[in-house]
Amino acid sequence: MNAMQSLFCVAMLLYWFSMYTYVPILPLYAASLGASYKMVGLVIGVYGITQLLLRIPQGILSDRWRKRKLFVLLAMAVSCASALGMWLAPNVESLLIFRGLSGVSATAWVVMVVLFSSYFSETEAPRAYGILNSLGFAGQMAGMFAGGLVAEWHGWSATFILAAAGAALGFGLSLGIRETTPTGTAPLRLSEAPAIMRNLQLLMAAAMASLAQLIAYGGLFGFVPVAAKNLGASNFELGLLPTLSSAPSIVASVLAGGWFVRRLGLRHSICLGFLLMGAATAVIPALDSLLQLYVSQMIGGFGRGLVFPLLMSFSVATMAPGAKATAMGVFQSLYALGMFAGPVVVGVMADTAGLGAGFWLCGVAGLLGLFIACRFVGTEK
Repeated sequence: MNAMQSLFCVAMLLYWFSMYTYVPILPLYAASLGASYKMVGLVIGVYGITQLLLRIPQGILSDRWRKRKLFVLLAMAVSCASALGMWLAPNVESLLIFRGLSGVSATAWVVMVVLFSSYFSETEAPRAYGILNSLGFAGQMAGMFAGGLVAEWHGWSATFILAAAGAALGFGLSLGIRETTPTGTAPLRLSEAPAIMRNLQLLMAAAMASLAQLIAYGGLFGFVPVAAKNLGASNFELGLLPTLSSAPSIVASVLAGGWFVRRLGLRHSICLGFLLMGAATAVIPALDSLLQLYVSQMIGGFGRGLVFPLLMSFSVATMAPGAKATAMGVFQSLYALGMFAGPVVVGVMADTAGLGAGFWLCGVAGLLGLFIACRFVGTEK
């Protein structure tokens, strides 16, 4: 990679680091402020609602203005403000508001994906998506591992300070990112947006991604830490759990667009990812040790790393360069529905039927994603 690509990669690592440092302790922190399972689900899920509302408008604005870097800088600044707000939050309601603000920051992932892929040729786009997704998983893994250590040594509140520091450093590095402008195409016209939003391939990719996010945010980033705590996990072990899950995600993301697609084809690669994700979460109620939980989440993490870069590439494969931010906005906005629905629905089920029922629901979501992939994804290699 050249210097610009490398700078962007480091900035993205810090971006995701800043938004996931406190994730391992967030459900427990919310509960310590008096939140029920349902309210814990809302605190986790509001991160997805703000993305659901804002990603499409941001994609359209980015394509019309032909600006990307501005949104990257704003995202870093908002991530820093969100972490500081959660650090200062005196109650669950304040925590909910500032957690929602972190979702505003995450909205910029739309633009970041398009900007980074613009540093590569069209034929290298799947490789770019794989690199970027692996960076996302690596940043999340580093953030959650560091957050677990800091929580163990200095308490839960210190994780928010660490997150704010990561975002501030990311902002400084992002000042050096080069802006790119799509060539050979006119700026997106608003009249073109509805046709993009009705694209069947884009909508099916988004539906599958939403199910994958439901599993991830209802499970690993939602209530798996609660299951781990019930098995006696310490703060450090809570941070180790998502760390071990993210490591296989990085490997799978790098291999997804090349090794797996060449050998299994796009459809079967996506189906395998959903099978691993769903099974790894559905089996949690039967586990009786932290080691078993770690292994299950490593398997699920591999499936997650396999699914996302392939769906991301599939979603915009037929789009013109000047419309890709809009299409990516639609894709990411719709999959944010799963980020909200996962923790909320699992939280409601946990309050009414027990936590195990919520994990079984995630398993059903994995089967549904597998079915959609078999029905709508082509068999070409």
